[in-house]
Amino acid sequence: MRLTFHIWRQPNTGAPGKMERYESANMNPDMSMLEALDVLNEELMGKGTEPVVFEHDCREGICGSCGFMINGVAHGPQSKTTVCQLTLRHFKDGEELYLEPWRANSFPVLKDLMVDRSAFDRIIAAGGYVSVPAGSPQDANALLIPKTEADRAMDAAACIGCGACVAACPNASASLFTGAKISHLGLLPQGQPERNERALRMVRQMNGEGFGQCGNIGECEAVCPKGITLENIARMNADFLKASVCERPKSGAAEDAA
Repeated sequence: MRLTFHIWRQPNTGAPGKMERYESANMNPDMSMLEALDVLNEELMGKGTEPVVFEHDCREGICGSCGFMINGVAHGPQSKTTVCQLTLRHFKDGEELYLEPWRANSFPVLKDLMVDRSAFDRIIAAGGYVSVPAGSPQDANALLIPKTEADRAMDAAACIGCGACVAACPNASASLFTGAKISHLGLLPQGQPERNERALRMVRQMNGEGFGQCGNIGECEAVCPKGITLENIARMNADFLKASVCERPKSGAAEDAA
């Protein structure tokens, strides 16, 4: 199988980048896209050319490390599939593929197809956790949770933080990611004590990282490899609005006391 790759090459964050063209006839339809890049890199190194840099880890669609644009679509043409799970069977022999990194100011390019997604880590650190001591393990049925709520929480928790939602959004919004992280804790009993504070901290951190505002276009949901829905953005907005209203009397009382 022969493929032509047009790949974004950029030596570092501050340097300019450009698309470079490569051809390879050593591809197999059963390869994943990352395996195809492995083969291409072996060919490039054999010619004394610097290999293409891309991020990866588990290669099983779990870790969220991999991810780049393929022909203008985050993770490529196959829905609910990460780049590492996307096989070359979805492309035609002789096809030309355009590979680019996530495009967002909050995701600066480190090198080639690899971007810095540490902004997501800082959003999680702002409140994506439960700090109440859990104690010793409880019986599975000690806390009764309605199945509908448990299912919604599990669906939200499926987010792997790959960043495709940001890359696909015209505003480079991180609302789907942040909404999923707020939802999967806020829907469970263990997450209730910090629900308001969590929403305030995580949304404010998201805004502080320079992500754009959600325009309800739905591109994020369309490219999400785990099928995270816009419902989570609505829940995040509701939690943030409620928390903001509840916060105002406290600040006013503190000013009166002063």
